[in-house]
Amino acid sequence: MQGATLSDAQIAYGRWLFAQDCAFIIAAAGLGQLPEDDLPEIAFAGRSNVGKSSLVNALTGRNTLARTSNTPGRTQQLIFFDLGARLRLVDLPGYGYARAEKKSVKAWTRLTRDFLKGRATLRRVCLLIDARHGVKDSDREIMKELDKAAVSYQIVFTKADKIGREEQEALMEKSRAELSRHVAAHPDMLMTSSVKGWGIEELRAMLASLAEGAPQEEPPA
Repeated sequence: MQGATLSDAQIAYGRWLFAQDCAFIIAAAGLGQLPEDDLPEIAFAGRSNVGKSSLVNALTGRNTLARTSNTPGRTQQLIFFDLGARLRLVDLPGYGYARAEKKSVKAWTRLTRDFLKGRATLRRVCLLIDARHGVKDSDREIMKELDKAAVSYQIVFTKADKIGREEQEALMEKSRAELSRHVAAHPDMLMTSSVKGWGIEELRAMLASLAEGAPQEEPPA
């Protein structure tokens, strides 16, 4: 992680929150199916097969909460989960797969733009980037969309166990320079691995700070 210092209390609260019941709510295919906007929400976006579902599973400690697949483009709806009645997690459709990359980005934009622009309770978008490939043009298009919508987003690198330490540091440095040009980008980036558990506790703590009732000095009994 870059740029943030987390206390033991924040780490403990994040661990506590993500150990609470996490229940599937709905797979929304349209705005009329969205749940009431009465809880803070965190959305997960990224290229198809970047590991969104695997990350959601790792955060919640559940192997089958979010469906994982090696077939890009499986998720075509907005998938909502309720975390302990304090936070909602939203798995967004993947973008930028196969040969129809620009077309898929446009489709992603059509499906999610109104949600991103009109969701008052959306606290942050975690923009997942495969650490092996870095930021791609399709990611940049989404970053521009989020900048226009004034939606705060945070870069979360996935599959960091697939590259070495020097490669991780070089990727962080390059990405930091690029993020400085984006007005809605959160300054803190994370290197994560759902397989190794890297960065999971830190991400839990950062997201838990946005939940209903947070921050707290100590996790509830």
